[in-house]
Amino acid sequence: MWSPTEQEKYGVALASFRGTVQNGLPLEIGDTVQILEKCEGWYRGFVLKNPNAKGIFPSSFIHLKNAHIKNKGQFETVVPTEDTVITEMTSTLRDWGNMWKQLYVKNEGDLFHRLWHVMNEILDLRRQVLVGHLTHDRMKDVKQHITARLDWGNEQLGLDLVPRREFSMVDPDDLSVTELYRLMEHRHRKKETPVPASTHHLFVHMKSLMSSNLGEELEVFFYIYDSREGRPLSERFFVKLNKNGVPKSPEKTERQCTLFVDLGSGDLRKDVYIIVHIIRIGRMGAGEKKNICNVQYRRPFGCAVVSIADLLTADSKDDHLLKVYTCNTESDWNQIHENIIKKVNSRYNLSGSNTGLAVALQLLHGDIEQLRREYMAIFTRGVSITRKLGFSDVIMPGEMRNDLYITLEKGEFEKGGKTVARNVEITVYALDEDGQILRGYVAAGSGEPGTDEYHSFVLYHNNSPRWSEQIKLPIPVDMFRGSHVRFEFRHCSTKDKGEKKLFGFAFVPLMQEDGRTLPDGTHELIVHKCEENANLQDCARYLKLPFSKANLPGNNQAVKATKESFWITSFLCSTKLTQNGDMLDLLKWRAHPERISDSLTKLKDIDGFEIVKFLQDTLDTLFGILDESAQRYGLKVFDCLVHIINLLQDSKFQHFKPVMDTYIESHFAGALSYRDLIKVLKWYVDRIIEAEHQEHIQQVLKATEYIFKYIVQSRRLFALATGGQNEEEFRCCIHELFMSIRFFLSQENIGPSPITHTQAVFLRTFPVVYGELLKLFTVREVATFVRETLGSLPSTTQADCPLEAVKLQCIAKTVESELYTNPESRCILLPVVLRLLQAHMQEQKDLVMCGHIVTSMLSLIKREDTEPSASEEVDLIVDSLLSVLLRTILEISNRPQSTVGTMRLQVQDVTGEFVACLLALLKQMKDKHYQQLLQSFTSKDELKDFLLQLFTVFRILIRPEMFPKDWTVMRLVTNNVIITTVLYLSDALRKNFLNDKFDYKVWDSYFYLSVMFINQPCLQLETFSASKRKKILEKYGDMRVMMGCEIFSMWQNLGEHKLNFIPAMIGPFLEVTLVPQPDLRNVMIPIFHDMMDWEQRRSGNFKQVEAKLIDKLDSLMSEGKGDETYRELFNSILLKKIERETWRESGISLIATVTRLMERLLDYRDCMKLGEVDGKKIGCTVSLLNFYKTELNKEEMYIRYIHKLYDLHMKAQNYTEASYTLLLYDELLEWSERPLREFLNYPMQNEWQRKEYLHLTIIQNFDRGKCWENGILLCRELADQYESYYDYRNLSKMRMMEASLYDKIMDQQRLEPEFFRVGFYGKKFPFFLRNKEFVCRGHDYERLEAFQQRMLNEFPHAIAMQHANQPDQTIYQAEAQYLQIYAVTPIPDSQDVLQRDGVPDNIKSFYKVNNIWRFRYDRPFHKGTKDKENEFKSLWVERTTLTLVQSLPGISRWFEVEKRELVEVSPLENAIEVIENKNLQLRTLITQCQTRQMPNINPLTMCLNGVIDAAVNGGLARYQEAFFVKDYMMNHPEDGDKIGRLRELMFEQAHILEFGLTVHEKFVPQDMRPLHKKLVDQFHLMKSSLGIQEFPAYVRASPINFPNGSPRSGRNSMPNILSPEGGRVVPRRSPLSYPAVNRYSSSSLSSQASNEVSNITGQSESSDEVFNMQPSPSTSSLSSNHSASPNVTSSAPSSARGSPQLSEKHKHTRENSCLSPRERPCSAIFPNPVDPTQRPVPHPAGDASLPRSDPNISNPDKVVKPAPSSWSLDTPLSDSVGKLVCPPVPPRPTYSGSPAKNIRSQSPGPTSRSPQKNSAPPFTPSPTECQSAGLVANSPVLSGSYSSGISSLSRCSVSEASGTEAPSTDHALPTSASSGSDELFRKENKTPPPYSVYERNNPRRPVPLPHSLSIPPPSADAPPIPPKPHQLRGSKPDVDPRRLEQPPRPRPLPRKVSQL
Repeated sequence: MWSPTEQEKYGVALASFRGTVQNGLPLEIGDTVQILEKCEGWYRGFVLKNPNAKGIFPSSFIHLKNAHIKNKGQFETVVPTEDTVITEMTSTLRDWGNMWKQLYVKNEGDLFHRLWHVMNEILDLRRQVLVGHLTHDRMKDVKQHITARLDWGNEQLGLDLVPRREFSMVDPDDLSVTELYRLMEHRHRKKETPVPASTHHLFVHMKSLMSSNLGEELEVFFYIYDSREGRPLSERFFVKLNKNGVPKSPEKTERQCTLFVDLGSGDLRKDVYIIVHIIRIGRMGAGEKKNICNVQYRRPFGCAVVSIADLLTADSKDDHLLKVYTCNTESDWNQIHENIIKKVNSRYNLSGSNTGLAVALQLLHGDIEQLRREYMAIFTRGVSITRKLGFSDVIMPGEMRNDLYITLEKGEFEKGGKTVARNVEITVYALDEDGQILRGYVAAGSGEPGTDEYHSFVLYHNNSPRWSEQIKLPIPVDMFRGSHVRFEFRHCSTKDKGEKKLFGFAFVPLMQEDGRTLPDGTHELIVHKCEENANLQDCARYLKLPFSKANLPGNNQAVKATKESFWITSFLCSTKLTQNGDMLDLLKWRAHPERISDSLTKLKDIDGFEIVKFLQDTLDTLFGILDESAQRYGLKVFDCLVHIINLLQDSKFQHFKPVMDTYIESHFAGALSYRDLIKVLKWYVDRIIEAEHQEHIQQVLKATEYIFKYIVQSRRLFALATGGQNEEEFRCCIHELFMSIRFFLSQENIGPSPITHTQAVFLRTFPVVYGELLKLFTVREVATFVRETLGSLPSTTQADCPLEAVKLQCIAKTVESELYTNPESRCILLPVVLRLLQAHMQEQKDLVMCGHIVTSMLSLIKREDTEPSASEEVDLIVDSLLSVLLRTILEISNRPQSTVGTMRLQVQDVTGEFVACLLALLKQMKDKHYQQLLQSFTSKDELKDFLLQLFTVFRILIRPEMFPKDWTVMRLVTNNVIITTVLYLSDALRKNFLNDKFDYKVWDSYFYLSVMFINQPCLQLETFSASKRKKILEKYGDMRVMMGCEIFSMWQNLGEHKLNFIPAMIGPFLEVTLVPQPDLRNVMIPIFHDMMDWEQRRSGNFKQVEAKLIDKLDSLMSEGKGDETYRELFNSILLKKIERETWRESGISLIATVTRLMERLLDYRDCMKLGEVDGKKIGCTVSLLNFYKTELNKEEMYIRYIHKLYDLHMKAQNYTEASYTLLLYDELLEWSERPLREFLNYPMQNEWQRKEYLHLTIIQNFDRGKCWENGILLCRELADQYESYYDYRNLSKMRMMEASLYDKIMDQQRLEPEFFRVGFYGKKFPFFLRNKEFVCRGHDYERLEAFQQRMLNEFPHAIAMQHANQPDQTIYQAEAQYLQIYAVTPIPDSQDVLQRDGVPDNIKSFYKVNNIWRFRYDRPFHKGTKDKENEFKSLWVERTTLTLVQSLPGISRWFEVEKRELVEVSPLENAIEVIENKNLQLRTLITQCQTRQMPNINPLTMCLNGVIDAAVNGGLARYQEAFFVKDYMMNHPEDGDKIGRLRELMFEQAHILEFGLTVHEKFVPQDMRPLHKKLVDQFHLMKSSLGIQEFPAYVRASPINFPNGSPRSGRNSMPNILSPEGGRVVPRRSPLSYPAVNRYSSSSLSSQASNEVSNITGQSESSDEVFNMQPSPSTSSLSSNHSASPNVTSSAPSSARGSPQLSEKHKHTRENSCLSPRERPCSAIFPNPVDPTQRPVPHPAGDASLPRSDPNISNPDKVVKPAPSSWSLDTPLSDSVGKLVCPPVPPRPTYSGSPAKNIRSQSPGPTSRSPQKNSAPPFTPSPTECQSAGLVANSPVLSGSYSSGISSLSRCSVSEASGTEAPSTDHALPTSASSGSDELFRKENKTPPPYSVYERNNPRRPVPLPHSLSIPPPSADAPPIPPKPHQLRGSKPDVDPRRLEQPPRPRPLPRKVSQL
């Protein structure tokens, strides 16, 4: 039986459990589990990291841990009762773990490895804490280390700042908001600005001395030297080196390492140096030979210098190699370091280039205890301490030190009867009063232990030596009296014996008879002469002698005159001994009572350090004098006491305050002193008002704290001794004292006066007295004292009075004092505190201090307080401060941000503090407080102002910049307070501001606040980690849902007032619904239904709602808001809501429109997330752009997306597409002077200027995209404008630009792009691509494989389909992505240009691949039984023609397929096409060879060889066998004409070959002659095999119709060489002949198969292969008709070759994305490779899309043409949108008259318009021009009066019955069934009429038509066109419904649009 657990609630998995049992819960070792139930050895529960998955697991696998249960029951939360630091570590490491892996993925290696080390370090520390074996101090250090590491990691990973108190996380509910803010700010400040250390230490580690000439032991001395003052700052550190230059005692690190301690910040200067002196120990001369004596001398060796400032920038871990210098002259040794610092190069030089001192130097910062913790290794291995000379900046009490430093400065000695100067050595001894040597008290420096004596170094032959050697004598205090130091002088001989002879001595006593020590300074000692055998052991004999010349009596001139002297400098650093006689006199006051007055006066002149050294003795002396002679010396003793108290305020001595406190508590015995102290203090206070000089009184008041301490302690001692006598008298004295104080405080002064300063001094010290008074008085009494004292302050003072700030400081200290903390006294003090505080805050003075005070006040009030006093306090604070707080926050926030960094920080600090105060106050308020607050407003206006202020402040609080980024805890607390307050105040809003009392401003502010609240980043829980989200939900819930419900509730209460917020609140509410929270969306989306309903009631529609929704959706979704789920929810909720509405239909339409917009916006956003520009981005933008134009009629958004698309094209270098895109905007503008506002990147300008700029930009991009023909048209239009303005300068430039474009057409080469059909199948594609097919224009040099790979890169999850069949429904509905790609062939529309003879290839190449609407794809298959002997009999071609919604190129590189047409080409028709194409290719090559356009003859040779060789081997014979047999003719009697045509083409080919061989013979090089002979022989064999003896007459007449005309530059063809008449007889053409380009066809028929084998294997055709081709009877010999490259084929399956029934078993895999060459079918759709120079010029005739069945039926009769359609990817548009008219080939005819009258019609029948409209008549198309529907005059889109730079897009759907004139019947357009169906189609689909480049009116002035478009009037005949074969055969001319002129539409009424 399962039972709920009581104690077993929390555990950790000891081992992994697979969970294989029923309902088992898998566990991994280390998982923490929460246990819900137990049953017989099993637990049921869940893993904390996945609480949704619950299951059972064995209890034996779980280690139970103690836990604390919150919210016991169904939603209980278990918190382990372990150390909070451990809990935080565990949860933090889990969060880090996931993020740590992401760092690896993001390739942030540095942070990845650092975090890894920190995580391991934290885990190790966690183990130490869990073991629990650490001492208390060590545990504290470990926790501090852990929290520092946790904070570092959180900061690096961008996680939240954790508020802590003593290393433990705090719960925001357990403390007030102000306390939380202070904690957060403290941690933030600590993180931002570490406090610079004031104490510094220098670590020195002596490594070695590197030199080539060592061999003697060395002594190295380090010390710190101040070159500015010329004195050492520290004692010396002494290291002994052996003969190898390394320390003598390497095992004793304290002898190699030292710490120069207590350096101040002022010591880290450039002129402070580390000086190193090196002394060698050995022979007198460094180069002397080793002699027999073993006497060692200390001799100078070298010196090194380094600046301390260099260590601040150097890497502390690097060793320093210091250069060592030596003296040029030994006598300068004492100042060698000065010379090196001053760079006096003449006095020193480098001691060898390879000499250097290796030292480790490191500056450490902080106090010494901190260093012991942080650099434990340094102290554990041993380090000596080297002190400063003198005390540190801060003197600590209890510090024991008694060091005497003596510097051996210099000496003056006589020669002593010698011819040379002496070598003097000094030996120093310290002796006690008995003459015994003090052993171990002479030290050369730290690092080495003290010795009994010290030997100075020796300067060679110098009677005036200067040593400057410092020694230290650490003699104890008790040995100082009677001790002296003796200096013995010896001459060191350099003779063989090397003896040292004593010749004199000097001495100096350490203490004088009166107890004073040897004064600091330089002393000139007397050198007493003596011999070596002199007995100096008896010191009593020489101590009677004078020791210093300064102390000699005046009559002892003989000794003064002696030349021999010795100078020393002494410096005492002692905490017990003094050199001051006045101090000694005061301490011995009883011995000399007459000196008391003098000594008390001199006390103020004694150095402060001397006083603090004897602080207790001095205080005892003063109170002793006061007890005995109070009347006489009371005032002076009081003044001395004040002097000492104020001395301790100095930062140097402030650490001695505890010494005085201890003295008062433990040693002070003046039980009667309180009377005298009160009396003198009152006397001073009473004199304040009359006194002229206030300085001394101010000093007295500064000491008030300790004076009261002495008064209180004295009274307590008296009461203890007497049993509380004289209590009333004492109380009376204190009351009188406070009356005097209140009287002087109440004095009002105008301006800053001395009394004001005195008042300020007292107020600064007054709060510290409270604690002392509480020792003798009750809390209420002291509170009354304070209230009355503070209440006596003057209420009004001058603005610049310093008393104001001091008042606040006093209040601040009062609030922070122990007195205010007591609730009993707080109720007394609070009113006076609030009164003073309110006055300051209202005047906006000292806001920082005010903030601190309010923070302290509110920190004392706890939410849980149930006492009435707490509630009363909240009432008082709310009444006094709430409105002031709101106003203060508003004023601070509205101030302009200061540029000064510190000022800005200060403003931010005070804002944060006031915000915390406001939040704390609101958090304390309950129902009662809110009711009282609302009742306190006397009028509705006051309540309105309060609510507006509060809502505005709340909006400020939820700004992101309010708190630092990582203060999530503080933000959540803020939001919790805000939503609680809003819920309280919403009732007030409903009661006071609804119905007739409705106030829009308050409600608007409320809604605006609510929307901002919900959209805060810190409340978007979806962006947080799971653990953080769980914590927030457990503590606060989802506050967004709560606020959303409140919004909905308040909205429902509005009633008819809702109309005031429509459409203003649509955008904000829409932003709320886009928040990804399902509950919030369900609550808020119905509001839109409500808005639609109310708007419908008011205006009968909801256009405003629709417009606002659409506008906001675009901006919000582009910011990343919204998702697919929202779209579905929006659609379903609103559709359900409007089911029963009367306006249901229009509502459904609106919802559908908005939903479709969301689909496109979501697709657009997803596409834009990708990095590089690709087709997906462009296609998506095109889709959205079309949607805004056609469905929403949003012209501004439409233009914005035009420019976004333009930017994408420019980034991708699609210059042609960019031009077409920008042309869309250009077409919306007119040549007018109307001003346009600034828009996007366009400045404010008129419409003409903007259109000119656009024209120039488009021309430039057409030029870059090599689309020069389109640029020429724009140049002409712009030139006409310049001409009409007589702007000949720009006209000239434009004409030159036009000319340059013509030159580029003729001179530069253009690549013809490939075209590919792409099908996107499956539901995983974006909406604008899903289950649609497109034709894409490839990049330069891009072939099928490259294009397919690019598409697969753009859609990495797509699967490439391996066949070209249309997919079935399973593919359409699949949850996947399928791509179907194959190459297609363009079908040019400009047949007139392409068929015209004499037009250069450079011109024709443009028309082959531009303005293309239709594309063709051929798939061969066998119908019926396949003849193995001759495949041609059954080889059919399935021809698919694709029609696009817009021609390519256009605004995109791909457009959707609008229409598919499928026809089957019979074997006979196919054969005709193949031979026609081959003939065309031969003609082209022969012409190029004749006109010498071909650089060499190889292409012609290869083509001739391929055709003739294949024909000989049976190529054409296969056709004869298939179609010229009797069986075929009988079975297909309808193909008689076609068979005749095939026969003609075969004879024609033979004639062309004969002519080609003639040309070939003329140009063939000598080495190719054998090949030519072979070709001639084979040609004769070919003719005989075909049975040709002579050519028929029609063939002989003109076998060759050369497409490029004659080799001359004129248009007239040259006479045919083969024709005796020289006339041009164009052979007839079959209507089946295909007009498209056949750039890659095989060389002959029968060799087709073998050529295709080479094509399939991807090899290019070499000449050898051409020669050696053999026919293959099993393969097709169809020639290729599509545009794929030689080695790129379509993806038709190989099974297509055998049967029309194609196999459906196709593999859809990305790996097999393109058919391998060997798998490609051998058919006509896979062309042979041909040299690029062999690409034939197309010879089109007829329409390629017709079924090839009946040659007698004209093309238009066979196929119904598709209606013109939109260029949108999903809506039709006509062909004239976004594309330019192809430039005409014939010369432009001249015209005369006004430009407006000479505009020609382009339609077949001329039309006219009313002359009042200033519109040009439409054109009549010329056979040489590319027709477009109404290029100039009849654009319904652009007609009408314009009021903006964007045309009205709503004109697209204008009906025919508009109120404008009908066109004249004289110029009625001829219509056909095709054109009628076109118009009908457009009406049915409601598609707008097309945009056109030139469809525009100019109501301002007539615009002359560009010359290129000027054609003869309708009556004039068109220029003659050379006859074409199909014309000779009597076929009807092509009639393209696209080209038929649309009837002109009436002009719509003008509308007003925005000025864009």
